[in-house]
Amino acid sequence: MGTLNVRTDDAMEKALAELTAARHTSRSEAVRYALLQTYKQLLLQQADADAQRLADDPEDQAEMLAIQRFMGVA
Repeated sequence: MGTLNVRTDDAMEKALAELTAARHTSRSEAVRYALLQTYKQLLLQQADADAQRLADDPEDQAEMLAIQRFMGVA
């Protein structure tokens, strides 16, 4: 496991204090939680963008319909 040093400002200190109090956890745990939540949000945004791109692609729509018909669900 690696180590990360982070410089904090007043806003970060306030956020860390709130997260540690709300979750009854350490500063390290609060930072890990915030980082993973941010990463999860990024992945969901990317998945949403991919879904929108595919929904707007007529060739992909046709392929999805063909697969559904092959599987007997359309």
